[in-house]
Amino acid sequence: MHTVDAPRDAVIIGGNRIPFARAHKAYAGASTQDMLTSALNGLVARFALQGEQLGAVAGGAVLKHPKNFNLVRESLLGTPLDPRTPAHDVQMACATGMEAIGSLADKIRLGRIDSAVGGGVDSISDAPLVVSDALRGILMEANRAKTPGQRLKALARIRPGHLAPQAPGVDEPRTGMSMGEHMAVTAHRWGITRAEQDELALASHQNLAAAWDRGFFDDLVTPFRRVAKDDNLRPDSTLEKLSTLSPVFGRDLGEEATMTAANSTALTDGAATVLLGSEEFAESRDLPQLATFVDHELAATDFVDGAEGLLMAPTRAAARMLTRHGLTFDDFEYVEIHEAFASTVLAQMKAWEDAEYCREHLGLDGALGRIDRSRLNVDGSSLAAGHPFAATGGRIVASLAKRLHGKPGKLGFISVCAAGGQGITAILEGR
Repeated sequence: MHTVDAPRDAVIIGGNRIPFARAHKAYAGASTQDMLTSALNGLVARFALQGEQLGAVAGGAVLKHPKNFNLVRESLLGTPLDPRTPAHDVQMACATGMEAIGSLADKIRLGRIDSAVGGGVDSISDAPLVVSDALRGILMEANRAKTPGQRLKALARIRPGHLAPQAPGVDEPRTGMSMGEHMAVTAHRWGITRAEQDELALASHQNLAAAWDRGFFDDLVTPFRRVAKDDNLRPDSTLEKLSTLSPVFGRDLGEEATMTAANSTALTDGAATVLLGSEEFAESRDLPQLATFVDHELAATDFVDGAEGLLMAPTRAAARMLTRHGLTFDDFEYVEIHEAFASTVLAQMKAWEDAEYCREHLGLDGALGRIDRSRLNVDGSSLAAGHPFAATGGRIVASLAKRLHGKPGKLGFISVCAAGGQGITAILEGR
C-alpha cells in the first residue's frame, strides 16, 4: 500500500471580498451568484490567475435558490479561471466559509491538490421565498394540465390566503426560537451586561473604521455595484447613542434584557474568497505567502436538552484544538471571534475562563484561559462589517492572514459559531 508523505504546509496566499452591504439596499438587485462571481473575479485579477486550472474551489450559501443547486461551479464558470477547475458547494450555516477553507487546506496538506479557493456568499435581499403548500399543489396541477381549460380550472382555486409567501426564517426548527432569543438566554445565564455588549460593539466599529482609514482593506476588497466600503460601518457611534436603543431580543426578561440592534449583527449581503496553495504553488508563481493554515476543529452542542447554549459550540472546538497542539490563549498574537452578537463573544470568553464550565462541558482539569482583549478583533468584526452568513469565514481568514504576514511563528486564533448548535475554530501561523 502506498504511504502518504508527511503533511506539508497549506499557505494562505490572499483573499478578496466585495464590500458587505445591509440587506435590501445597495445589492437588492444582485443575486448570490452575481456576488460570488464578482468576489472570485477580483481574486483572479489580484493574483493573475487567468487561465489557471486550480485544484478545487469550494464554498456555499446558507440561503440559496433551488436554481443555484450548483452555485459555486456556476460562479466559477463566470470567471477567467480554467473551466476544468472542479468546484462544489458546502453548507454549514454560518461556519460554511470556514469549513470550506479548512477542508481545502487539509487536501493541500495531504498532497491531494496544490491550490484552491474557499469562501462563501449570502444575500438576505436575494433570499428564496416559499409558497404555501396549497398554492404549490395548485401550481403543480396547473403545470401538469394537458389543456388550457384544465389549467384555468386549477388556477381558479387560488384564494388570497394562498398567496402569502414565506421568507426563510432564522428560527431553530427544534426549539422554535430565533438565534437572538437563544443568545438572550445564554447572555442572561452568564450575567453579561448591556454595558459590556455596547462597549464591544463600539470597539468593533472603531477598529474597522481605523482599518479602512489606514488602507488595510485596499488589497482585500474590490468594489461591487458602486459600493466601495462596508456600508454597515458606523464610525460616529458612541456609547451614549448605543445606550438609547431598546432591546430587540429577550424582551421577556424585562429590565434585564440587554441585546439591541447595535450589539447584534445586522442582516447583510456579501461574498468573500480566499486563495490557498502549497509552498511550491506559491513560489512557482511568485505569489505571497501570508500565513499557514495550521488546523481547524468542528464541534456541536446539545442546545435542545443541554445547558451550554446554541452558540457555544466553539468553546468545545477550541478546547480540543488547543489541547491537541499544547497551546493556551497566551500563545496567540491575535484572536478573531465572530461577533454574531456581542454577547456571543463575551459568553465564549467567560466560559473559557470558568473552571467549572471547562471541567463539566469541555473535559478539562480547569479553566482553558483568558483572552487578552487588546488582541481581540483588532481590525473590527461582524458587528461593524456585517455578517453575510457563509461569507464571514472568508473575511476573517483573509484579514487575519494579512495581519500575521511578516510575523513568522506568530499565531492567530479563529472562532465562528453557527446555527444548529455548531461551531468551528482554527489556527493560523504567520509567515
